[in-house]
Amino acid sequence: MMYIPDDFSKYFEPFLGGGALFFALYREGLIKEAVLSDVNRELIDTYIAVRDHLDEVIAILDSYPYSREFYYRLRSMKPDTLSLPERAARFIYLNKTAYNGLYRVNRKGQFNVPFGRYKNPNYKDFENLRAVSRALRGVDLRCSSFEFVLDIAEPGDFIYFDPPYYPVSDTASFTQYTPDGFGREHQERLADIFRELSKRGVYVMLSNSDTRFIRSLYEGFRIIEIEAPRSINSNSQKRKGWRELLILSY
Repeated sequence: MMYIPDDFSKYFEPFLGGGALFFALYREGLIKEAVLSDVNRELIDTYIAVRDHLDEVIAILDSYPYSREFYYRLRSMKPDTLSLPERAARFIYLNKTAYNGLYRVNRKGQFNVPFGRYKNPNYKDFENLRAVSRALRGVDLRCSSFEFVLDIAEPGDFIYFDPPYYPVSDTASFTQYTPDGFGREHQERLADIFRELSKRGVYVMLSNSDTRFIRSLYEGFRIIEIEAPRSINSNSQKRKGWRELLILSY
């Protein structure tokens, strides 16, 4: 696979999100051992439930109707009052039926995206959930901030950082993936960790927006410009042609 180290030991993905690279590497048979993490507790709980309680998650999702009324009723529920499989089913349903597939929380950590109108929302893709469950067997799943990798990553390991992107303009900011957001100081801390890991002989790859600030943080490293679609935009015609950076320590 392009830009992936020829060989690596343990794989880390500290900003897990949808885990696109992990699942791609898994399909290619390149994962020996993996540690996947995110600060979003609901996300990590969902992966754990899909791995360990798949049948229960599927049964709950299968019982969910698709309607505006049900969406807002489910959204209003507090996750900590639900069982692990129920939390996972709620998370998947809201993610698949929310406006534009957006994930956003307010300062209280409450999911606040409005209902999305879809003809056939795909929240009952059970074959995909089964494939995800298989891929996660034996994987170390953690609810942690990205800094923890400094404590356990070793030479020859491979880490992919996919943080909330630095805004390209004053109106382009989207960092409310968690209540605390992800600001300039977080980006600077991440760059410091990137450099430290590189010095240790860890293979490090990071993606971010193409801005002067991000380029300055990673000066001296290999920087590759890539074209990527913008998946979150109210106008579907504007979800393309966005330049991003891929930064490599190797």
